[in-house]
Amino acid sequence: MTSSSDGKEHSAAGEVRAIVVGHGSYPEGMIDAVDRITGRGHLLVGISNRDLSAGEIETRLRECTATTGVKVFFSDLPAGSATLAVRRLLRDHTDCVLVTGANLAALLDFVFQPPMSAVDAAHHAAEKGRLAVIVNGGAW
Repeated sequence: MTSSSDGKEHSAAGEVRAIVVGHGSYPEGMIDAVDRITGRGHLLVGISNRDLSAGEIETRLRECTATTGVKVFFSDLPAGSATLAVRRLLRDHTDCVLVTGANLAALLDFVFQPPMSAVDAAHHAAEKGRLAVIVNGGAW
């Protein structure tokens, strides 16, 4: 299931394992990249904050979580509107986990994880994402 720019959710084959939330086309672009590299984009749902109020983002997240049973969220910024909506959801769902600052390396690692607890898979993916951030060249 993915949310397109028109805000409608579309189903895809396979079990959804995580929700990717963020600004503009970030969710769609990240899921597209995961799918092109691995063919496993169907494991992710994208929710953009585009043209949505804070309340609308949270409502969409709650609906998607209730429908899919997903317990893992990846977001672009630690304090963006989408992340704040997830954090409000986490108050009621203490078994869910949020990874902020998520990059492609983290999502690729996540979709290749065998079934494990949401917390373990998210921690593993976050570590892979951190290790992928490297600065080359330039004097400091």
